[in-house]
Amino acid sequence: MDDMGSPKQNPNEINTHPLLEVRDLTKHFVIRKGFFTRTVGRVRAVDNVSFTLQPGETLGLVGESGCGKSTVGKTILKLLEPTRGYIILEGRDISKLSKEQMRPIRQEMQMVFQDPYSSLNPRMTAGNIVGEPLEVHGIATGKSKEEKVAALFERVGLLPEQMKSYPNEFSGGQRQRIGIARALALNPKVIIGDEPVSALDMSIQAQVINLLMDLQRKLGVSYLFIAHDLAVVEYISHRIAVMYLGKIVELTDKRTLFISPLHPYTEALISAVPIPDPKLKRTKRQLLHGEVPSASNPPSGCRFHTRCPLAVARCRKEEPLLRTVAKGHQVACHLR
Repeated sequence: MDDMGSPKQNPNEINTHPLLEVRDLTKHFVIRKGFFTRTVGRVRAVDNVSFTLQPGETLGLVGESGCGKSTVGKTILKLLEPTRGYIILEGRDISKLSKEQMRPIRQEMQMVFQDPYSSLNPRMTAGNIVGEPLEVHGIATGKSKEEKVAALFERVGLLPEQMKSYPNEFSGGQRQRIGIARALALNPKVIIGDEPVSALDMSIQAQVINLLMDLQRKLGVSYLFIAHDLAVVEYISHRIAVMYLGKIVELTDKRTLFISPLHPYTEALISAVPIPDPKLKRTKRQLLHGEVPSASNPPSGCRFHTRCPLAVARCRKEEPLLRTVAKGHQVACHLR
């Protein structure tokens, strides 16, 4: 990945007031069966997740597929209604707002979706896709909209002449740039990237990530960057939160996470990250045995204990709380 410079300053060091605060966020999906569609269980996709996001910061949210990280992003945006918990944007609790009340809030928070092939309407031109939010929110129409869209195209590395083209005429990387331009149209303060580069080739991933970092430096936008690839998250993030089966198990700045991981799950993830220079010393690969348990029937105690090589009796009975063990470093583990 070409180095255009990692994030240079942790916004937590210069701003104590979070732009976004997520507190005890929980999302359960009801399982219904039978003729009378009676409730037979719940999928505990997200359980008591808490974190903050500072202005101009990128928080990486990482974990295996099915751990609940995408559900966190969609619930923050109220694309899914939270079961309980608080979503506080610039000091205002938006967790219980109606769809109509959320309408102006959506200008502040936008999403870039995972699949650039399915997230764009194939019947709309690229220019209309990017300009649609401007019309929906009454910001610009006609000539004014066209000028704003042309500027957005240039900002993300596309040509204004491409505004009349349809999604099928673009490559995957170009389609994701269209998605980024659409997200930027309303000048949001927070952009949630739901695995925004996982469907792209490695070389294109680097281009898109460097674009996101460049936009952050110029516009001051904050990112919640959701991914399963720790190497990508390390490159773009200031801080990283590690999720396992609906819960955050470790959260700290990226340097500390990679040098001194505390949770056994984090250690296993980091040990699997490829090292580009074969001369560099790497930690011994830690293999995780067994499958990820079902979110509809999570294990008692620590949810990771069924795969943890260090688990003791307490881990099977008592659920560890996410607690601060050092400045800016939180971990949910009885043994740390």
